Amino acid sequence: MLTAFARAFKTPDLRKKLLFTLGIIVIYRLGSQIPIPGVSYKNVQICLDQAGSGQGLMGLMQMFSGGALLQITIFALGIMPYITASIILQLLTVVIPRLENLKKEGQAGTAKITQYTRYLTVALAILQGTGLVATAKSGALFQGSGCPVANQIVPDQSIFTIIVMVLTMTAGTCVVMWLGELITDRGIGNGMSILMFISIAAGFVGSLWAIKLQGKIADGWVEFGVVILVGLAMVALVVFVEQAQRRIPVQYAKRMIGRRAYGGTSTYIPLKVNQAGVIPVIFASSLLYIPALIVQFSGSTSGWAVWIQKYFVKGDHPYYIAAYFLLIVFFAFFYVAISFNPEEVADNMKKYGGFIPGIRAGRPTAEYLSYVLNRITWPGSLYLGLIALVPTMALAGFGANQNFPFGGTSILIIVGVGLETVKQIESQLQQRNYEGFLR
Repeated sequence: MLTAFARAFKTPDLRKKLLFTLGIIVIYRLGSQIPIPGVSYKNVQICLDQAGSGQGLMGLMQMFSGGALLQITIFALGIMPYITASIILQLLTVVIPRLENLKKEGQAGTAKITQYTRYLTVALAILQGTGLVATAKSGALFQGSGCPVANQIVPDQSIFTIIVMVLTMTAGTCVVMWLGELITDRGIGNGMSILMFISIAAGFVGSLWAIKLQGKIADGWVEFGVVILVGLAMVALVVFVEQAQRRIPVQYAKRMIGRRAYGGTSTYIPLKVNQAGVIPVIFASSLLYIPALIVQFSGSTSGWAVWIQKYFVKGDHPYYIAAYFLLIVFFAFFYVAISFNPEEVADNMKKYGGFIPGIRAGRPTAEYLSYVLNRITWPGSLYLGLIALVPTMALAGFGANQNFPFGGTSILIIVGVGLETVKQIESQLQQRNYEGFLR
């Protein structure tokens, strides 16, 4: 990997792309440190020292924003509205025929769906920004942390100040979306994935050092070393599973057009073990955070509210762990079912004269693909559930609290984006420096 990066900087156009990407990253990190107007920076820092990094969906948003959410900066919402909008549009594509037809139109249809995603991102940014400002204004953002100035984060609570704060965060989200698209067009890798990678990596050093400071054995160095070893083992496991795929062979029949023979080639359909990626973890976290959010804003003290507070707020109770694991498994199958259509793949193969050896074209091929997909989704979903539960287990047993850096979502995104970026750099290097068999 280091050799690939060294060679990339020796190639002028690749070096230009890499430096452009690094410049955008610097701008993104600067924006994550600038507080929005109307927020008391001093009071926010006092509360942050006591609050930690948040749990549930709030912790997920804090991670995706690179620590900017609880600091209430101009990039506080980060890329979370764009990710949410992209997932919603992807789900709606299966439900709404108009969007499904746009997807089949090729580049023009994809551009139209991208435009819809941008509009939805702005709407979600306004909604999430309003919710964040309302939570900060009421002091609920740092609820339970014991912060004495939690109610003084927004000193001026006039309507004009609230509107300015919401508009500033919405504009910040639009700038983040624009920066991500700039990286995709003129830099290296997928822009949104790179920004997500940087947001998560930004908190790694602080989280590791916090574990060392909180440790009790040999001034925390033993706990620190154990976490590093567990992290390396998890990275190895994630790389192994993310690269794992079931290759289904496909044979294309020969066709005579005039005097020339076309086709007759062999290829394969790569079905990944973790076909759903990190989406099931995000879905499960979001769904489990809703009951706690309802209790928090309703202020109810009835039996159901107490039950939710007891079992579903801290995140380390067996009920919460079991529900989280089952939801991840369910959403893994759900997302694979809507993102990969065996009947469509079988029809396309039949249209172009392709077939799986030993399987008849058409419906038998679709049934075979569905059967194989269900078989490999089981280990993929169980793997996702186990990886996602590592920070929860650390919270319950190891005492590493929510600062445990090698959490399921973070490690999945960092390893996945890292692998894809290195592959892109290597493919571009091969285009420019292909040596062949002879030097």
